[in-house]
Order: sequence, then C-alpha cells, then structure tokens
Amino acid sequence: MTNLSQTALLHELEVVVEKNLDRHLSMAKEWFPHEYVPWSEGRTFDGPLGGEAWSPEDSTLPEVARTALIVNLLTEDNLPSYHHQIATLFGRDGAWGTWVHRWTAEEGRHGIAIRDYLTVTRAVDPVALERARMVHMSAGFHNAHDEEMLHSLAYVSFQELATRIAHRNTGRATGDPVCEALLARIAADENLHMIFYRNLLGAAFELAPGQTMRAVADVLADFQMPGSGIEGFVRKSVAIALAGIYDLRQHRDEVVMPVLRQWDVMNVTGLDADGEAAREQIAAHLDDLERAASRFEEKREARRARQSR
Repeated sequence: MTNLSQTALLHELEVVVEKNLDRHLSMAKEWFPHEYVPWSEGRTFDGPLGGEAWSPEDSTLPEVARTALIVNLLTEDNLPSYHHQIATLFGRDGAWGTWVHRWTAEEGRHGIAIRDYLTVTRAVDPVALERARMVHMSAGFHNAHDEEMLHSLAYVSFQELATRIAHRNTGRATGDPVCEALLARIAADENLHMIFYRNLLGAAFELAPGQTMRAVADVLADFQMPGSGIEGFVRKSVAIALAGIYDLRQHRDEVVMPVLRQWDVMNVTGLDADGEAAREQIAAHLDDLERAASRFEEKREARRARQSR
C-alpha cells in the first residue's frame, strides 16, 4: 500500500476542513478578555510610574496554582511559533488557511486574558514573569514531528484536550471564582479546537488508516506538552502533578483514552503491516501509562501520608 503524500492528504481532507470549520464557527461563542479581569483591584507597580513593588503577600493564591498559571500562560505565549508551524504545514489558502487564522485569533485571547488577570491581581511577580516569557519565546517551539501533517494533527488532538483539562483544574486550584470563570471560558475554546482536530484525524483514519495509526503511535510514544521548553518545567510539572492539576492518570484516562475511543483505534480496518504494528505499540503504551500512573499515585499518597504526620 502506497502512502499518500502531504499534498494529497491536504487536498483530500480539504472538504472535511470546510465542514468542520463551519461547525466550529456555529459553535464558537464570542467573548471578551476584559470582561473576565477584576480591573478595580489593580494598582500601579514600581518603575517609571512610581507605584508599589510586587510582594508575594500581594496574592492569596496557593503557590502551586501560581505555578500552574505561569506554565499555562507561558505555553499560550508561544503562539507565534504555533502559528508559524501550522501555517507552514497547512498553508494559508482555502479552508485550511481560514482555519489557521481563526484558530490563531481565538488562541490569542488566552494569553491576553491570563496575563491581565495575573497582573491586575498581583498574583505573580511581573518582572520574573516577563523574563520567563522572553526566555521561553526566544527558544520557540518545535514538536517532534512538525513536518508531518498526520503527526501534527494527532499531536494537537491530544494536546488541545490536555490543555483544556489543565486550564480547568488550574482554575479550581486557585480557589478564586474570578480566575476559575476565566479559565473555564478559555477551556471551552480549547475543547472546540480539540474537536476540530480530532474530527480531521478521524477522517484521515478512513482515508489512510495505516499512515494515521502510525502517526498516532509515534506521537503518543514521545508526547510532550508544548510548555515543556519552559525554564524549570520538570520541577513545575512535578508540583502540578502532585497537586492533581495535571498528572499521568489524567493524561491517560481523561486525554489519551477518550480520543482513542472516539477514533475506535482498536477496531480500525484496512491497516497495512506497519499500521498493525503501530496499533500494537499503542496498546503497549497504554499499559505502560497505566503502570506509570499507578506508581505515581502510590508515591503521591505515601508522600501525603508522611506530610500529615
């Protein structure tokens, strides 16, 4: 069986993009970042305007919630890199191009809204945040398969759902109804984006089942969140996982499994030998994730037990 070229895949999936773009536009709700920010809480900072310097006591948010908010925001900040990647891959013409720009415009609201909230409420050190943004954006973003369309569609199908869950759980962890409402609104955008990409890859399974199965297996094998390049990401992600904001169990049970079930990967027909091998790799990966998630949960519970003594 001959694999379809990138050009052929783009052409064949164009009608699916048109259909799902129409669906997305009918479902997407207009919203305004400024309406989710408590502007009356704002105070001028030190610097040229001679305000008050930031202090950790300025915010009552839990430390881990601050960490998660910073990771979420820095992830959103790399939007120029994400746009470049999908615009290069999908093109700027036709339905593909319309989607690229619409997605970018919607994603652009997220960083604006989170940064405004953090700055106005003095939840984090604005100087440290800006320095972290400069470092992170200067490095840019590349995923492991950024030149392969099917791999990229598989990646964002999982990543958009993971981001939705991370935003929702971060909002709850803050204990602030204002922040929770903001991140729930952002999460709703991410969910629609996930559905768009998931539906595209579902169509790709019908068009090129073996190629698509291979793409999913490869992506799952080395999946990294787009914020993995953030300075100190490992330490931050461990803290986030220990707090139950986003951990291996959620990754497996709330991200990977629902998407795979939607595609019905274990019952896809028409696979070539490599596609069958890829499906076996996916099954093995799920078993590995189950074991890793269980081990992490056991260690987390033991840690909590020690801390409660």
